[in-house]
Amino acid sequence: MPKPIQTYGEFWPFYLREHSLPVTRRFHFVGTSLGLATGVAAVVTGRGALVPAALVAAYGFAWFSHFFIERNKPASFKYPLWSFISDFRMAGLMAVGQLDAHMERAFANGEQGTGANSLTPAQQAQPQASAQQAR
Repeated sequence: MPKPIQTYGEFWPFYLREHSLPVTRRFHFVGTSLGLATGVAAVVTGRGALVPAALVAAYGFAWFSHFFIERNKPASFKYPLWSFISDFRMAGLMAVGQLDAHMERAFANGEQGTGANSLTPAQQAQPQASAQQAR
């Protein structure tokens, strides 16, 4: 059994490895965006009933991607606060096009994600390289 993660500095690369597939990250981005927009709408309109909808949107997209695409358990089950923070951090880095460097560093020492479908950035690039060579 792996030892529990003690610091956020250790958690961030783990979190990224748990989101190794680009489609998983896209589902998170959509869920986070919808959840944030719905949460803002709840505050602006004073409709507190929208808060559960915001949570369902955000976590629904994320958990679907973990269970059915990446095939691992969401990090939020074990590390809820760090996962919440990291989801916004990952979405922000995606929005400004700076996530790839973080992904490369997370996989640099040869570690893998825990999902049955997890891939390293190098493994993800292989099919693209093969397709380009075939042309």
